[in-house]
Amino acid sequence: MGKLYIVPTPIGNLEDITLRAVRVLKEADVVLAEDTRTTAVLLKHLGIEKRMFAHHKFNEHAAVESVAARIESGETIALVSDAGTPGISDPGFLLVRTCIAHGVEVETLPGATAFVPALIQSGFPADRFCFEGFLPQKKGRAKRLEELRDQTRTMIFYESPFRVVKCLEQFAQTFGGDRQASVSRELTKKFEQTVRGTLDELIAYFTENEPRGEFVIVVAGRPKSERHRVNRYGDMTEPNYGLSDTAVDGQDD
Repeated sequence: MGKLYIVPTPIGNLEDITLRAVRVLKEADVVLAEDTRTTAVLLKHLGIEKRMFAHHKFNEHAAVESVAARIESGETIALVSDAGTPGISDPGFLLVRTCIAHGVEVETLPGATAFVPALIQSGFPADRFCFEGFLPQKKGRAKRLEELRDQTRTMIFYESPFRVVKCLEQFAQTFGGDRQASVSRELTKKFEQTVRGTLDELIAYFTENEPRGEFVIVVAGRPKSERHRVNRYGDMTEPNYGLSDTAVDGQDD
């Protein structure tokens, strides 16, 4: 029996590919790609010639059983997405689940994903966080936001540049315009930028500066209920949640 490898690929900077990922891509019998044209550019850069087949959201439901059967017959298959880790807001979950059901071994390589650097450089607590990815565009969006209204953990969202301002406006309506947030775009690329501030400040900034590129929005969780406590010096103190206000920063390209 073969094996399914989940192989993360760079989210922008090709230098972020790992040595292990290169080896697996070289050794695999077949590469399943979200877009074969995008992956062909990466493989050419790495000097790899490999058979590729498309595996994306429009065909994965019909393809997973046949892919699992090929691995059972002895083929080693590597699954990649256009950028980042397959299965994180990209195709991959259905294939992994099907392979597990068939008793096929699945090995996931560590590697690039956009939300981790965005979370860390937001400056918000990263010990506990809530990854939401892309919110539903229409049906279920309002309900999902309402469910997140009282979320105390740091929240992470993906959004397209065409909907960034509208998304921030919806966040302001749900969480309050004074809620702290951080918006990162074009991570690892030439024009990488992170803008921090309140939701109202970010709305103003991206209304004036046209959003471009791939976006990750990180929103601070709801401040916990204030609880007075007595410290060892006998003073009444209040816990300080999160960060102090930060000015909007970053340079547009």
